[in-house]
Amino acid sequence: MEHLDVLIVGAGISGIGAAVHLKARCPGRRWAILEARDDLGGTWDLFRYPGVRSDSDMYTLGFSFRPWTEPRAIVDGASLLQYLKDTAREHGLYRALRFGHSVQKASWSSTTARWTVTVERRATGETVQLTCGFLCMCTGYYDYAQGHCPPFAGMDRFRGRVLHPQHWPSDVEYAGRRVVVIGSGATAVTLVPALAKEAAHVTLLQRSPSYVLAVPAHDAWVAALSSRLNPRIAASLARWRNILLGLYFFQLCRRLPGLARRLLLKATRRALGPDYDVEAHFSPHYPPWDQRLCIAPGGDLFAVIRSGQASVVTGNIVTFTETGLALASGQQVAADLIVTATGLELQLMGNLEITVDGARIDAAQSVSYRGVMFSGIPNLASCFGYTNASWTLRSELSARFVCRLLEHMERHGYRQCRPRYSRESGPLRPFVDFSSGYVKRGAHKFPGQGSSAPWRVPQNYLLDRLGSSWIRFSDGSLEFSSLGDAQTSGHASQQGQLV
Repeated sequence: MEHLDVLIVGAGISGIGAAVHLKARCPGRRWAILEARDDLGGTWDLFRYPGVRSDSDMYTLGFSFRPWTEPRAIVDGASLLQYLKDTAREHGLYRALRFGHSVQKASWSSTTARWTVTVERRATGETVQLTCGFLCMCTGYYDYAQGHCPPFAGMDRFRGRVLHPQHWPSDVEYAGRRVVVIGSGATAVTLVPALAKEAAHVTLLQRSPSYVLAVPAHDAWVAALSSRLNPRIAASLARWRNILLGLYFFQLCRRLPGLARRLLLKATRRALGPDYDVEAHFSPHYPPWDQRLCIAPGGDLFAVIRSGQASVVTGNIVTFTETGLALASGQQVAADLIVTATGLELQLMGNLEITVDGARIDAAQSVSYRGVMFSGIPNLASCFGYTNASWTLRSELSARFVCRLLEHMERHGYRQCRPRYSRESGPLRPFVDFSSGYVKRGAHKFPGQGSSAPWRVPQNYLLDRLGSSWIRFSDGSLEFSSLGDAQTSGHASQQGQLV
């Protein structure tokens, strides 16, 4: 059976970043990356709907070790995917990548201090096993197999086509047709201006509004700096500027929500004109940043609404009809194509089945340690990005933490590391503290977090970066052991309740 020192699962942003840091910080280790899909990129290989893009700027979404140097701040999905492929190629990751390998189960043995990982080779259906000393899960936070779509009444009556953007077919025809996009999140805000370029008309149909903020698609400040400075220095300055601006605005929203709301709605009125009913269609019932803000690069959503190519309807759907949708208000919305941009289905670590010394473990019953490890589960890390900033900022901190932990274990001859959470440390909080529908639906699938460090993630890059620079592995939160003195009892009951 093949043995690896470190096994990385997932070849998206988190997996590629983790591999580059591991290669640089822990040379000599045997490692590989398993990816269930046929190519790298994760989200950016999966999503193919019109206009797909990130809602984070590339100066912070790009890796710190490979700065984004172009003036384009918000890029399309194809450009982001190419950036990831170029990064993997430059750092020699392709020879460590194994595509079409879907990890099904991981079983830990304290006797051997190894994970036995069961993998399905998707091309053949063959099941194989390998072992590793440390497991690094970089599988994202949602189910790639399916998105979320509520069971709308009468869907089978509709004569047109209904589809979810997570799996956009290549044969969709929408030119010259009436399209309705159901939803109010980032995907819907992205789809509407892209579809409006060819459709007869696009209707954004939402149950309740979201905050939408127009941001520049190109960063003139970076372009000016790049003409005077080395492009990498200009990109680094842009990265820190955007980090600080993002933190400032998030804190403004949290501390002065009334002021933040007025500023956002004022910007929306300016973008749509004085006669538009902003209160009805762009004034949410929740404070800013209780859910993630949607962005409109270059104000593209507002532009297609002003031009009449698109419109917004706010109301509850009663039923699908033969020709569209009927709302509770009595309004009929005509459609030839309906897109259900109604959210994601969350999952933890790709629904990996975990056993520790023969006991089945439910990681959702654990407590998150620094947002990276789980109480009671040894030698396993999971990358999870920020909810209020670029995913990459936190995923890179997670990768650095894993490298520091591996270095510490090697220096001291440790083979096992297990976070231990004391129930006396205070009440638990949700792992993701957001009011978005998809977060509420999937909250039970994620671990809790404590009320203070190291069991709580502050959602603040500066605090996290400072804290990660001063990690004390001897603070009692982590239990280390060598193979000879491994503690194999008390870590889990047969029901998988972790401590």
